[in-house]
Amino acid sequence: MEKLTPKEEEVMQILWDLKRAVVRDVIEKLPDPRPPYTTISSIVRILEKKGFVGHKPYGKTHEYFPVISKADYRKSSFRKLLEHYFDNSLENVVSFIVKEEKLKPEEIDEITRIIEQSADKRKK
Repeated sequence: MEKLTPKEEEVMQILWDLKRAVVRDVIEKLPDPRPPYTTISSIVRILEKKGFVGHKPYGKTHEYFPVISKADYRKSSFRKLLEHYFDNSLENVVSFIVKEEKLKPEEIDEITRIIEQSADKRKK
């Protein structure tokens, strides 16, 4: 799956939230100062060429919708992050999170609980 630029990802986040939208709907969700209509329209068309977005025409207007789910993009992005920055090691990821993010004890407890639940499911 192709990586998105920060602006493309920002537009995709909005489309994932809205499910279906015309360009003006996307613009309304962007923070001020809002970019011009033509800029967002171009980004949406690029996303369509990349296979992330589809459209349904209504005369001159197009309604856009995500073709790639947020979950699928998250998985792909995480795999790339894991490969490029953590040497494909989940242990390195967890170590980084615990050391660098300065987790609160209750957050560490929650992570531990999730890991234990996963281990219990695998034993069954």
